[in-house]
Amino acid sequence: MGAGEDYEMKLEVITAIEDSGIKTPHHIPVDVYIQEADTLYHWCQVDKEALTAVGLSWELVEDLPIRIGALTRAESLWYIQRNTRDEAAGKWAEKSPLAYDLRNRVLKAFRFAFRRHPDVLTKLRVIAKAKGHPGLIQGLNDLAVIGNDNLDLLKAINLDMSLPDKAAQTADETAVLLAEVTASKAEYSKTKKIRDQAYTHLKAAVDEIREYGQYVFRQNKERFNGYRSYYVHLLNKKGGKVPQEPESVTAE
Repeated sequence: MGAGEDYEMKLEVITAIEDSGIKTPHHIPVDVYIQEADTLYHWCQVDKEALTAVGLSWELVEDLPIRIGALTRAESLWYIQRNTRDEAAGKWAEKSPLAYDLRNRVLKAFRFAFRRHPDVLTKLRVIAKAKGHPGLIQGLNDLAVIGNDNLDLLKAINLDMSLPDKAAQTADETAVLLAEVTASKAEYSKTKKIRDQAYTHLKAAVDEIREYGQYVFRQNKERFNGYRSYYVHLLNKKGGKVPQEPESVTAE
């Protein structure tokens, strides 16, 4: 059975985990945790009799590979979505300043062109005061309408007559970009949560198996060591810093 099938098999169980019970793998990289869980599965096979004798359900051990596969798939999906989110945010960071600059240039030109038209100036003030990215997009659309409705006044100041259409086109392009950023951010949050839920599901099994193993082999150092995280052990021993998962800045 592949990781994709494991993920589908476990998805309902994983997503049923309440927010209050979700754990985040902040103390160990997920790929390392997955490897350690797989190692634990193989390590405990020879100890089945000893572990089940003190109450460990062997079904939990047999379920370990499926939980590992589910987390492996969930991590991959989150990684892909993180890249998608970062790509959308990158495009927004590149294009949005140009849109804001265009709006400001058009506003300045229109204020002069319509300086003797109080009704239009009132509309321009509203556009200028609009906040946030949605305000930018609406403002560009409004400027396009105002400009196309008053082309004679724009011609009178020898203004570039393509500006109204350029404002409308920029509004459309910016709206698409913002939608991509918003959608990718939402999908990122969703896949991140499922990844953490999958980790939580695997961790519950790993923790319990390790707890039984450490009890049974508390006086057998060689076997005992197989029931703890080697990564965390070394980290604590060396006083190292806990690794953090990468994050990226997104648009508003």
